[in-house]
Parts: sequence; structure tokens; C-alpha cells
Amino acid sequence: MHRTFKGTKIACYSGYFVQAIINNLSPLLFVIYREKLGISLEAIGSLILINFLTQTIVDIVAIKVVDKIGYKKIVIFSHLLAFIGLALLGILPQLMSKSFLSVVIPTMIAALGSGMIEVTISPIVESIPSDKKAADMSLLHSFYCWGQMAVVAITTISILFIGNDKWYFIPIFWAIVPLINMFNFMSVPFMPTMAEEQKTPLKKLLTSKIFIIAMVIMLCAGASEIAMAQWSSYFAEVGLGVSKVLGDLLGPCLFAVFMGLGRLFYGIRGDKINLSKALGACSVLCILCYLVTSISNNSFVSLLSCALTGLSVSLFWPGTFSLIAAEYPNGGASMFGTMALLGDIGCATGPWLVSLISTLSQNNNNSESVSLKTGLGFGIIFPATILICLFILNKLHKNKVDI
Repeated sequence: MHRTFKGTKIACYSGYFVQAIINNLSPLLFVIYREKLGISLEAIGSLILINFLTQTIVDIVAIKVVDKIGYKKIVIFSHLLAFIGLALLGILPQLMSKSFLSVVIPTMIAALGSGMIEVTISPIVESIPSDKKAADMSLLHSFYCWGQMAVVAITTISILFIGNDKWYFIPIFWAIVPLINMFNFMSVPFMPTMAEEQKTPLKKLLTSKIFIIAMVIMLCAGASEIAMAQWSSYFAEVGLGVSKVLGDLLGPCLFAVFMGLGRLFYGIRGDKINLSKALGACSVLCILCYLVTSISNNSFVSLLSCALTGLSVSLFWPGTFSLIAAEYPNGGASMFGTMALLGDIGCATGPWLVSLISTLSQNNNNSESVSLKTGLGFGIIFPATILICLFILNKLHKNKVDI
């Protein structure tokens, strides 16, 4: 059976690669959007919000419908939407000259696909028989990082060679990946969905103190990760004044490498590591990374702390999934959908709040560089909240509170 489901795992790994393309391609094109399409900084910030709010809506709907429709149909349809959205991102701006809608429409379509991927891939892997589920979950999520790294490196180098004027070929190229993986999912087996009477009711989950705290952690996990990942390219180029190639490779690309290595290491050695303590250490490191990025006057140090943020957030998302799955092994799609919902709310609001604080700072006659640092400095609140929540969780477990 394990050999049979190997293809399913590979398709799931590729699914997170697809999600990484959708979430990380647009930020690499922010400067091009501004120069070629005339989109303002505020509008660019709203693109991130639109992307993750769309995914949030999908999460809400998925809580009720995934188990009824079935994982296979939804995950195949998600890849079709991802393909259409990425392809249109390269096509529509050429047909709708300098129109914000030409970017918004593809962003929303691709985000629908990304949201469906998020709520199906993790429970599919969780359902496959395994003796080390937490490690498997971390390994699965590492493929998001390798996807992010590949998107940053290949996109940046492609722009260097083909130039900003032909940027639209890049999203069309990336659209091939979800198209191929859609056919992969058509041919692999799936575990049967859990019977309704076997599942832990969502109502019970929402009255659990531990589940509520885990929801807060997920919200801050999404915000901690995406706030830095989405703005690091723009911050490096505009805020630190380094070249796009150097900024992208030392900023978001290295961010993805460190995040991937953290998840890969836990995927290999996770059965020997206390997950709660590891999450606490990651929280402390994340606070330090945001702090150094926001106050350092040295471009290299700022870029390095941007990149190290990737290591610090590496376990936040998969680790929280694993913690709650261990508490409620029969949570089903409604549990994963709810957790993904909170994560995506964090992904939407984190970068937007950084943008908002940066804009307010700029209105006080600060330079764009100082404003961006002020916005990123505000991001410390996210990992700090995770650290507090982990402390509360440990107290609840020690006091044997009813979960």
C-alpha cells in the first residue's frame, strides 16, 4: 500500500510547489507592475490582500463541501484554476493596457486554485498510513519552499535575460506546472474519506481552548511568513538600493532556502525533536530577524536577517497543523479547512498591515526606505504573539485542561 501511495505523495509535493508559484510570482513583478502598468504602491499592496482574501473565502466554503465532493475532484479542479490564472496573468495585461483589472482577475482565479490546494493537500497526506506524520507534514510543506526558491531564482534570471518588456512570458511558462500536475492527480489513488460519524464535530473543535489558541498561532504563522516573504524583494530593491538580481537572490530566494532546510531537517529528524520547544525557538529567532531587518543600516545585514526569517518561520505552519492533528486525529477536512482559513487570514492581513504602516510612515515625510523598515518592524507583533500562545498551550497541557 505504501508503494501505491508514493505517487499520491509526489503529486501532493508538486501541489505545494504550484501554490508557491501562485503566492510568490507576483511579488517579484511588483516593480514591473509599477513601471509598465502604472500600478501604485498602495494598489500593489492590495494585490497581496486580494490573493489571500480569495483563498480565505475558499477555506470557508471548503469547510462544508470538501468531504461531500471528495478530495480528488477538488484537487484536480484547483490545478485547472491555477493553470488558467497564471496563463491569464501573462495574457490579459497585453490585452487590457495599463489596467489594474488585468492583474486582479488572474490573481483571483489563481488564488481560487491555491486555496483549494491548501485545504486538500495536507489532509490527503495526513490520511496516508505513516508512523511519522509530523515529519511527513513538515517534509510536504518543504516543497512549498523549494517551489518558492525555484520561482524566485528562475523568474529573476529570466527577467535579466529577456528584459522587463517581455515579462509576460514568465507567468505563461509557470502555468505549465499546474497543468502537468493536474494529470498526475488524475492517475493516483486516494484514501477513502472519513465517515461523518467518525469525525470530530467542528462545533466541538471551536469550543476547545487548545484549538482556539492553535487558530491564533495559525493566523500569526501566516502573517509572520508572508509579510517578510512578500515584501523582501521590493524592500531589497527600493528600501536597500541593491540590484534586483542580487536583492531577489539574497532576499526572497535565500528566505525560501532557509525555510525549506528547516522543514526538511524536521522532516528527517522530527521524531527526535520536541515540536513545542522547536516552535518556541523559532518564535524567538523570528522576533530577532524582524527586529534586525527593521533597525540595521547595513544592507547586507538586513538582507541576511530577511533570509534567516525563512528558517525562523519554517515550522510555524506545518508544526501547528501537526500539533492540532495529534490532538484531534479525526478532525477531518473541516479542521484542516478552519486552520487553513486562519492561516490565510494571516497571509492576507500581515503584508497588508506592513504596507499600511509603511504608507502611514511615508505620510509623515519619511523616506521610502525608512517607511518600509517601520512597516517590517511592526511585524514583530506576529511571532511575539505565537510565543505567548505556545506558553499558554504548555500551561494548559500541564494543568490537564479539557481539550
